[in-house]
Amino acid sequence: MLNRIVLMGRLTRDPELRHTQSNIAVASFTLACDRDFKSRDTGEKQTDFIDIVAWRQTGEFVSKYFTKGRMAVVEGRLQIRDWTDKEGNKRKSAEVIADNVYFGDSKRDAEANQSPYGSTPSYGAAPSFSAPAPEPFAASSESAFAPLSDDDDGELPF
Repeated sequence: MLNRIVLMGRLTRDPELRHTQSNIAVASFTLACDRDFKSRDTGEKQTDFIDIVAWRQTGEFVSKYFTKGRMAVVEGRLQIRDWTDKEGNKRKSAEVIADNVYFGDSKRDAEANQSPYGSTPSYGAAPSFSAPAPEPFAASSESAFAPLSDDDDGELPF
């Protein structure tokens, strides 16, 4: 059996980082993901708002580097939770448990798109990636990143 999901969307709010009683980090956030098709009634794309939960180093990474409006690619599994509300009614919730979270945009693109997240922006066609997928974040590799200088123009040297 297989339960894998890959989503690409924008964060609707800053991630919320909490810790369990045993000090395990857990971050929660919501992704806004446009559907690939337009509504027959309005001619606009509909948006799904999907709850994401990231544990341990992945949760710490998300809470440190992602903010509202950033594009993220989430790889994980779908989980359905049963719970009881305040009135005693049985409820179900669907959420994605993130195994890996990647940047879906560059920092420069994210800074250029710093507008309030009210209406769903039109992104056009889905981007195509020609580079191999980035390696997942690992806590020990955090110090391997060198800060970029202010004079970096973002161009590749070849």
